This record gives sequence, structure tokens and C-alpha cells, in this order.
Amino acid sequence: MSAAAYIELSGVKKTWNAQGRLTTALAGIDLVIEKGAFVSIVGPSGCGKSTLLQIMAGLVPSSDGLVRLHGQPVREPPRDMIYVFQQYTRSLFPWKNVQRNVAYGLESRGGLSAADIAERTAQTIAKVKLQGFENHYPWQLSGGMQQRVAIARALACAPDVLLMDEPFSSVDALTRVGLQQLLLDLWQSLGLTVIFVTHDVDEAIYLSTRVVALSRPPAHVGLDLTIALDHPRDAILTREHVHYLDYRHRLLAQLFADEGIASGAVHS
Repeated sequence: MSAAAYIELSGVKKTWNAQGRLTTALAGIDLVIEKGAFVSIVGPSGCGKSTLLQIMAGLVPSSDGLVRLHGQPVREPPRDMIYVFQQYTRSLFPWKNVQRNVAYGLESRGGLSAADIAERTAQTIAKVKLQGFENHYPWQLSGGMQQRVAIARALACAPDVLLMDEPFSSVDALTRVGLQQLLLDLWQSLGLTVIFVTHDVDEAIYLSTRVVALSRPPAHVGLDLTIALDHPRDAILTREHVHYLDYRHRLLAQLFADEGIASGAVHS
């Protein structure tokens, strides 16, 4: 294991057998992620981004290779790693109110008294700015508020690592900006390590300390880009910074080239 590695992927491969035909989704992914990083994974649709995230979470086994979390092989979901799914409407329990949804993970894990669960639940609801909505049910909330509930349920378990699979893809543009800012604030204040899958290059650059671009299947790492933009980030000014525009150009050039699209073609 590398000295600076907190999460390490070594030769991670995934092959599917569909109707007797073998298809390789991931061709052998090597990544080293340091503690406290915010790493976004981008790439063409169907390139295996979500599959890679599920392998990292211990939800799906790799066909070859290994994932390690602080030196230990990940073969099942670790307690200090929480996965936030894309479809928050399916991950929340519609018959439970906000308070009960957020408390669910703590209740399932056991080891805490009812008073401790109630206290941690209230603190986490406050962190995602949902005070006053504790007794509302998911169907009474906007999409952005429902996603805040899903994030709060994950954070209530005090994870070290948050794995997020396109969590903001189903909300409108303004709500998305608000959720991005909330996530950045939580990442910094709680000292989280975040692995974030997105189709949106701009979102990846704005949020991350590093962006990893996967190629078309069988996927490999096409570009691993450190994002050296100052914090706190501003929803308007950061996106106008010359370095931001340079990162955007480099990532789009990589993705277009991988798709066989000449850069001039996007202007025609």
C-alpha cells in the first residue's frame, strides 16, 4: 500500500457474462486516494462509473484486483463508508417522516441508546438545514429537500467516506447549486473523504480536489487531474476563473477524443 493511500484500487476489473458473452466494463483501474480528498469520477455514459463506485463500496465484487480502505481489503460494505444512491425517492422510506428516515441507519447499526439516536438525528438534520421539517414525510418535500434527507441519513452514521452516485442529477439547476454548496460545506467541516460520480464536468471541477476521467469500455483511467482551486468556492466567480476554464478544456478534450469527436465539431 502506498504511504499516502487511504483508499487504494489495484488492477480493479469487472467482467459481465450476458447471455454467454463476456463483456469487460472495467479493464484494470489503479487509483490512490488520500484521506480528506474530494474525488469526482466522470466519463461516457455506460463506462462503468457507478459499477466502480459499487465495487469501492463493497456492494459488487470485482472480477479481479483489489480495493483497500486504510490497508484492509474491502469485500463487504465497511462501517465507516456510506453509499448515497442516485434515486433518493427510492432510498427514502415514504412511510417514515424526516426524523425517522434520518434515524434509520443509526437504529439499524445498534449500540446507541434511544436518547443518543435522537440527539444525533437532531444534530444531523440541523447540519443539512432541515430544522422544522422533522415531521414531514418525503412526499411533502421538494426533490432537493428529499436529497438533503438522504445525505443526512448517511451523515448520521458518522462515516469517514461518502460515496455518491450522481446525487444531484434529478434536481433543477438552482437547487443543484445549493446542494453542491451544502456538500462542500459538509465535506470541509466534517473532514470527509468524498468519491462523487457525475456526468457533469462543470460540477466535477467545481466540487473536487481531483477529477478522474474514465474512458469508454473497457474502461481505464484516461485522465487524472488535480484541481487546484481555492476554497471557499463561489458559484459564479470560481466558474469564471482562468484555471477552472483550463481544467474544463482539458477534461472535455479528453472526453471528446475518447468519443471520437473532434473539438471543432462541437461548434459546427
